[in-house]
Amino acid sequence: MSQVGTEQRVGYLVKRAQQALRQACDEELRAVGVSMSQYAVLRALADHPGASSAGLARLCFVTRQSLQDVLRGLRAADLVTVAERAETGRARPVSLTRTGRTRLRAAHLVVLAVEERMLAGVDRERLAGLLTRCATNLDDRQVD
Repeated sequence: MSQVGTEQRVGYLVKRAQQALRQACDEELRAVGVSMSQYAVLRALADHPGASSAGLARLCFVTRQSLQDVLRGLRAADLVTVAERAETGRARPVSLTRTGRTRLRAAHLVVLAVEERMLAGVDRERLAGLLTRCATNLDDRQVD
Protein backbone atom coordinates (compact mmCIF):
# COMPACT_ATOMS: atom_id res chain seq x y z
CA MET A 1 0.00 0.00 0.00
CA SER A 2 1.44 3.38 -0.98
CA GLN A 3 1.63 6.24 1.47
CA VAL A 4 0.00 9.45 0.29
CA GLY A 5 1.67 12.62 1.57
CA THR A 6 -0.43 14.93 3.71
CA GLU A 7 -0.48 17.60 1.03
CA GLN A 8 -2.04 15.15 -1.45
CA ARG A 9 -4.75 13.82 0.90
CA VAL A 10 -8.27 14.78 -0.11
CA GLY A 11 -9.20 16.19 3.30
CA TYR A 12 -6.17 18.46 3.25
CA LEU A 13 -6.96 19.60 -0.29
CA VAL A 14 -10.60 20.37 0.59
CA LYS A 15 -9.43 22.46 3.57
CA ARG A 16 -6.76 24.18 1.44
CA ALA A 17 -9.37 25.13 -1.17
CA GLN A 18 -11.76 26.36 1.53
CA GLN A 19 -9.04 28.49 3.15
CA ALA A 20 -7.96 29.93 -0.22
CA LEU A 21 -11.59 30.79 -1.06
CA ARG A 22 -12.10 32.43 2.33
CA GLN A 23 -8.90 34.47 2.08
CA ALA A 24 -9.62 35.63 -1.47
CA CYS A 25 -13.20 36.57 -0.56
CA ASP A 26 -12.11 38.43 2.57
CA GLU A 27 -9.56 40.41 0.55
CA GLU A 28 -12.06 41.34 -2.17
CA LEU A 29 -14.94 42.00 0.25
CA ARG A 30 -12.96 44.68 2.11
CA ALA A 31 -13.90 47.10 -0.66
CA VAL A 32 -17.58 46.40 0.06
CA GLY A 33 -17.14 46.78 3.81
CA VAL A 34 -17.96 43.24 4.97
CA SER A 35 -16.02 40.11 5.88
CA MET A 36 -16.70 36.63 4.56
CA SER A 37 -18.31 35.75 7.92
CA GLN A 38 -20.61 38.74 7.64
CA TYR A 39 -21.43 37.91 4.03
CA ALA A 40 -22.35 34.35 5.06
CA VAL A 41 -24.81 35.67 7.65
CA LEU A 42 -26.31 38.22 5.25
CA ARG A 43 -26.68 35.54 2.56
CA ALA A 44 -28.28 33.12 5.05
CA LEU A 45 -30.75 35.83 6.10
CA ALA A 46 -31.64 36.57 2.50
CA ASP A 47 -32.31 32.86 1.94
CA HIS A 48 -34.07 32.38 5.32
CA PRO A 49 -35.78 35.67 6.27
CA GLY A 50 -36.52 36.03 9.97
CA ALA A 51 -34.24 33.16 11.00
CA SER A 52 -33.26 32.98 14.65
CA SER A 53 -29.69 33.34 15.88
CA ALA A 54 -29.53 29.60 16.54
CA GLY A 55 -30.78 28.88 13.03
CA LEU A 56 -28.27 31.27 11.51
CA ALA A 57 -25.43 29.67 13.47
CA ARG A 58 -26.37 26.27 12.01
CA LEU A 59 -26.69 27.65 8.48
CA CYS A 60 -23.29 29.38 8.72
CA PHE A 61 -21.48 26.45 10.39
CA VAL A 62 -20.46 28.51 13.42
CA THR A 63 -21.13 28.44 17.15
CA ARG A 64 -23.83 30.65 18.64
CA GLN A 65 -21.13 32.75 20.34
CA SER A 66 -19.30 33.30 17.04
CA LEU A 67 -22.57 34.25 15.40
CA GLN A 68 -23.32 36.75 18.17
CA ASP A 69 -19.95 38.41 17.51
CA VAL A 70 -20.75 38.70 13.79
CA LEU A 71 -24.28 39.96 14.50
CA ARG A 72 -22.91 42.69 16.77
CA GLY A 73 -20.85 44.03 13.88
CA LEU A 74 -23.75 43.75 11.45
CA ARG A 75 -26.09 45.55 13.85
CA ALA A 76 -23.53 48.31 14.47
CA ALA A 77 -23.27 48.81 10.69
CA ASP A 78 -27.10 48.89 10.42
CA LEU A 79 -27.09 45.84 8.15
CA VAL A 80 -29.41 43.72 10.31
CA THR A 81 -31.96 44.15 13.05
CA VAL A 82 -32.88 41.71 15.80
CA ALA A 83 -36.48 41.78 17.03
CA GLU A 84 -36.93 43.05 20.59
CA ARG A 85 -39.10 40.05 21.38
CA ALA A 86 -39.89 36.70 19.87
CA GLU A 87 -43.05 36.21 17.84
CA THR A 88 -43.40 32.73 19.32
CA GLY A 89 -41.16 30.93 21.80
CA ARG A 90 -37.86 32.56 22.76
CA ALA A 91 -36.11 32.91 19.39
CA ARG A 92 -35.95 36.52 18.23
CA PRO A 93 -35.96 36.81 14.43
CA VAL A 94 -33.11 38.57 12.66
CA SER A 95 -33.82 40.63 9.53
CA LEU A 96 -31.85 42.42 6.85
CA THR A 97 -32.18 46.19 6.77
CA ARG A 98 -32.44 48.12 3.49
CA THR A 99 -28.72 48.92 3.84
CA GLY A 100 -28.05 45.24 4.52
CA ARG A 101 -29.83 44.17 1.34
CA THR A 102 -27.86 46.73 -0.70
CA ARG A 103 -24.55 45.66 0.85
CA LEU A 104 -25.42 42.00 0.30
CA ARG A 105 -26.05 42.58 -3.42
CA ALA A 106 -22.62 44.19 -3.79
CA ALA A 107 -20.92 41.50 -1.69
CA HIS A 108 -22.63 38.72 -3.62
CA LEU A 109 -21.19 39.99 -6.90
CA VAL A 110 -17.72 39.98 -5.33
CA VAL A 111 -18.10 36.41 -4.04
CA LEU A 112 -19.40 35.21 -7.42
CA ALA A 113 -16.36 36.75 -9.13
CA VAL A 114 -13.99 35.01 -6.70
CA GLU A 115 -15.81 31.70 -7.27
CA GLU A 116 -15.45 32.21 -11.04
CA ARG A 117 -11.67 32.58 -10.58
CA MET A 118 -11.54 29.50 -8.37
CA LEU A 119 -13.53 27.36 -10.79
CA ALA A 120 -11.66 28.28 -13.99
CA GLY A 121 -11.21 25.06 -15.97
CA VAL A 122 -13.29 22.98 -13.54
CA ASP A 123 -16.40 20.96 -14.42
CA ARG A 124 -18.70 22.65 -11.89
CA GLU A 125 -21.53 20.13 -12.01
CA ARG A 126 -19.15 17.25 -11.46
CA LEU A 127 -17.36 19.00 -8.61
CA ALA A 128 -20.66 19.95 -6.97
CA GLY A 129 -21.87 16.36 -7.27
CA LEU A 130 -18.67 14.97 -5.78
CA LEU A 131 -18.69 17.41 -2.86
CA THR A 132 -22.36 16.71 -2.20
CA ARG A 133 -21.65 12.97 -2.18
CA CYS A 134 -18.75 13.47 0.25
CA ALA A 135 -20.93 15.49 2.63
CA THR A 136 -23.79 13.01 2.35
CA ASN A 137 -21.45 10.09 3.07
CA LEU A 138 -20.44 11.74 6.34
CA ASP A 139 -23.85 13.08 7.33
CA ASP A 140 -24.78 11.51 10.67
CA ARG A 141 -28.46 11.90 9.87
CA GLN A 142 -28.39 9.71 6.78
CA VAL A 143 -30.46 6.55 6.92
CA ASP A 144 -29.34 3.48 5.00
